[in-house]
Amino acid sequence: MDPTRNAADPAMEGISFERIGRLGLVTLDRPRALNALTLGMIRQLDPALASWSTDHLVETVAIRGAGDKAFCAGGDVRAVYEAWRRGTDVLTREFFFEEYRLNRRIHRYAKPYVALIDGIAMGGGLGLSVHGRYRVVTERAVLAMPETAIGLFPDVGGTWFLNRAPGRVGRYLALTGTRIKAADAMFCGLATHFVPSAELPALLAALAHAAPEAALHRFAADPGPAPLASMQPRIDRIFAASRVEDILIALGQEGEWGAATASDLLRRSPTSLKATLRLLQLHHGHEIEHCLRGEFRAMQRFMAGHDFYEGIRAVLVDKDHSPKWRPARLDEVADAAIDALVAPPDDGGLTFDP
Repeated sequence: MDPTRNAADPAMEGISFERIGRLGLVTLDRPRALNALTLGMIRQLDPALASWSTDHLVETVAIRGAGDKAFCAGGDVRAVYEAWRRGTDVLTREFFFEEYRLNRRIHRYAKPYVALIDGIAMGGGLGLSVHGRYRVVTERAVLAMPETAIGLFPDVGGTWFLNRAPGRVGRYLALTGTRIKAADAMFCGLATHFVPSAELPALLAALAHAAPEAALHRFAADPGPAPLASMQPRIDRIFAASRVEDILIALGQEGEWGAATASDLLRRSPTSLKATLRLLQLHHGHEIEHCLRGEFRAMQRFMAGHDFYEGIRAVLVDKDHSPKWRPARLDEVADAAIDALVAPPDDGGLTFDP
């Protein structure tokens, strides 16, 4: 594959590739859809990265989103929902299988990989960015893993990178889906540099001709204090609990903030909350491959259930924001049901190239 084909090539719909000096530049190009990641985009990006990894003319790879609103708002879960409505389950496997393999390629990429997060980056957008060596955020960056609100759990390696946030902050972000900005992203390790949005064109020009460390040092600025840093002692105390029910009890003793956080958690899928906490516990301290394999098998079982499709209906299709979860209450979610969601696969599973 030649990843630097003309971006106007119809085969390149939704994503484009170009080489500028030493830089291989990827642009996610679905601005009206907030650059949501489709299976077709994955199938173009993965071989392009493989090609650039052995191309002596490319020393650095950068990825950005088109438009001024988003880097990537996540995977195209609406397409997975529509495939389910048509009665086919092929996409539910292929999409996540290929997406997670792409996440792992980025994580293990031998060349410097620079993600430019200027706007929204959620779910699959973090899978395309956080695994790279350098993650640049601007004053417009908004990051989140909101999966528990749509009947899923933080995937794309989320059980790896959220476990590496300070203290229990990653658990807090995973369960609540809280949106954070640049300073907090750096505090949590999701970002490595802050660069003002207006400086991104100049940064890209520098990356085309200089080593990324030098270019980033030249344009990096101070994002200011991280609100989560001051909240960490409280978060650590509450989210150290081993059960979601105990987290809610602790939140009940934390005044207005605790009450608001508890209220938000109670609107999310009870199954998702319990599975998320269990997966974070199971994957703590493991390598990315272990985490992605565990996420893949759990995702396939979520795809065979109810809450994901109900969450997508409520949030993205009917937009009534009133999902009817099954089970509807935390105390109705049996431990055995969570055990079944996270158990080893019956057959097959996620595999990686050497």
